[in-house]
Amino acid sequence: MESTGGPYLNIAAVTSPVGIARLLQMTFGCTTFSLVAHQGGFSAAYGTFCMFVWTFCFAITVFIIACEFTHLHSCLSLSWGNFTAAFAMLATLMSITAAVIYPLYFVQVGCYPIGCEVRDFRIAASVFAGLLFVAYATEVFLTRAKPGQVTSYMATISGLLKIVQAFVACIIFGALVNDSQYGKYVATQWCVAVYSFCFVVTVVVVAFNVTGKTALLWFPFERFVVIYTFGAVLLYMSAAVIWPVFCFDSKYGSPRRPGLCAKGKCPWDSQLVIAIFTYVNLLLYVLDLAYSQRIRFVSHL
Repeated sequence: MESTGGPYLNIAAVTSPVGIARLLQMTFGCTTFSLVAHQGGFSAAYGTFCMFVWTFCFAITVFIIACEFTHLHSCLSLSWGNFTAAFAMLATLMSITAAVIYPLYFVQVGCYPIGCEVRDFRIAASVFAGLLFVAYATEVFLTRAKPGQVTSYMATISGLLKIVQAFVACIIFGALVNDSQYGKYVATQWCVAVYSFCFVVTVVVVAFNVTGKTALLWFPFERFVVIYTFGAVLLYMSAAVIWPVFCFDSKYGSPRRPGLCAKGKCPWDSQLVIAIFTYVNLLLYVLDLAYSQRIRFVSHL
């Protein structure tokens, strides 16, 4: 290999504010899942999800630090700025979810029946899980696009909103499969089609930006994204009207939670979660449409 004339190692990757935030992410993530694995313990789907979040985020963060420190990211067929911005936003959402779920299901005030030592380990893990979220949120704050700055699309408000939209859609899908009875009416099936279509296209938009392939398309990708976002707003508006009517109107569903419905296995609860996050995603797409009028794509950063 021929020398490019520059330093082999990028010291700024670990000494800049973003680099320090990533080092903290690595430290807090490793500490969190080590505490849980050593003594805190986890079980069921909720605990497995939390452990997956912490180990996954730790692994990708180590990969990012190593690539930037050694300049290896220049050898990858990725738009590095889009990739790191997208991952930071995704890790922020995943880490705050785990930081809420783990103490909610595994932390208790008293020692019985798990013992005081296990309880203390779980409390400590919950504290570091919260610090991990703060570290990822700090990176998003530091790397987000500033007014007038030329930056990667995924670092803009519109790009970050794409990650949040996909994450919210995953929550909706989780509630759908939890006995939501969406197949009962054609209208609610239409809503599922809306959620699925918008999720897939949003993921495709993110994927094209992260891989830096937008410039290779035969159509103007920026215009396509704006048109799609407008279409997504209309589709989610239809779901925001149809889903509550066919789930909570007395003619089709139940306006109140049935008294005999078991906690954690009640279709009405799942339907309520879906309705709430349908409106959340509708708001996100509206904000995305508004911000998309003020940005320009830069696919190679």
